[in-house]
Amino acid sequence: MALTRTVRVLSATALASALLLASAPLAAADQIREDQWALEALNTDAVWKISQGSGVTVAVIDDGVNAAHIDLQGNVLEGKDFMDGGSTTPNPGDDHGTAMASIIAAHGHGVNDGVIGLAPRAKILPVREFGTDGPGLDVSIRYAVDAGASVINVSQCFDSTDQSDLDKTSDAVAYALSRDVLVVGGMGNDGDSSKCYPAASPGALGVGAVKNDGQIWEDSNSGAHVLLSAPGTNIVSAKGVGNGYRAGTGTSDSTAYVSAAVALLRSEFPDLTAGQIVNRLVETAALPESEEGLSLPDEKYGYGIIQPLAALREDIPVGSKYGPLTVPESLQEKSAAPAIGMSDEQQAQSDREAIISWAVIAVVGLAVIGLIVFLIVRLARRSKKKNGDLGGSTGHPQYGWQSGPSQQNPYQQPVSPLQNPYQQSTPHHGQWPPQQ
Repeated sequence: MALTRTVRVLSATALASALLLASAPLAAADQIREDQWALEALNTDAVWKISQGSGVTVAVIDDGVNAAHIDLQGNVLEGKDFMDGGSTTPNPGDDHGTAMASIIAAHGHGVNDGVIGLAPRAKILPVREFGTDGPGLDVSIRYAVDAGASVINVSQCFDSTDQSDLDKTSDAVAYALSRDVLVVGGMGNDGDSSKCYPAASPGALGVGAVKNDGQIWEDSNSGAHVLLSAPGTNIVSAKGVGNGYRAGTGTSDSTAYVSAAVALLRSEFPDLTAGQIVNRLVETAALPESEEGLSLPDEKYGYGIIQPLAALREDIPVGSKYGPLTVPESLQEKSAAPAIGMSDEQQAQSDREAIISWAVIAVVGLAVIGLIVFLIVRLARRSKKKNGDLGGSTGHPQYGWQSGPSQQNPYQQPVSPLQNPYQQSTPHHGQWPPQQ
């Protein structure tokens, strides 16, 4: 069925690709690997001994992915083209989506050759929808959820004077989160505090960019929606045509690294919710030594720079279902009562079991009370016959029982709400670069 093309009125458009460096001639394939400074900074040699993202699908909503690139072959699934209704292969000159896919899940083509992503065994679901072309991010996000992605990378963002347009995108982010799918969005490259969607949508994970010394990149947008930061300058990645390479800078690249880190964790901890995965990244995030003592979350760094190794191996409390994510209004009612870590289906089953348990308790309780009353009546009648007194005090309705101390039913007491650790304490943070 043909999709109706919608018009998006964009103001202060801020595509996260805007400040990516132009493609540059790079050295031999082995030099390409050496130029990926983020791999060493993120301790990938140790990380990959624990997780490489196996079994996780990351949707890349972008300008297409070059599935034939030698460093991506076999890791790109069949996706959908919302721009032309054809292939998800990018047009000549469109490198952005392939670059993001390679940062996430490229596998290289030799021991030390080519580009390798942070989650080299994850799969990429390409969704071709970029900028103002296509039906809108909301349609693409919903498609990615329904197509089986558990992480959605959106290395682009926009603002709009049309509130309904923003609402549609935020509703799609809420739709994703309601199905335990995390949307990761770039904050934008304007160097200011302007909002950029979907990063600013409740339930999304907004990402800022840092340089190789851990300092925030000067053009990375700031604001309350920054949750985490990641490497984003001079990032080497694959090109959209042929087997070439390029270098880029921006929150696009840092967003891809965070999406890859989420893939690593979702592979290692498949029972954790999206919010609990984010919790592990937040609790182990790092700051450069010069920024120690910042009040977190900081408007530039968020909770800090991702440390995938620490997030994978440290003992982190599970936390609440949505963790540090802002809960969309449509999910707040559902999230008020469910137990930690339960899906909607698990919570429904738990509720059914609780109802059955209470029913059994009620039946047993009535039976016990009936038995007690029966025994008391019989004792009272025997006492009357024995004493020949049909009107004495032994026939008093209270039967001479003494009232003991009343026992409070714990199930009738108000249940105190779970404390939000992000409002009570500052997570433990390391320093950048992280130590093995």
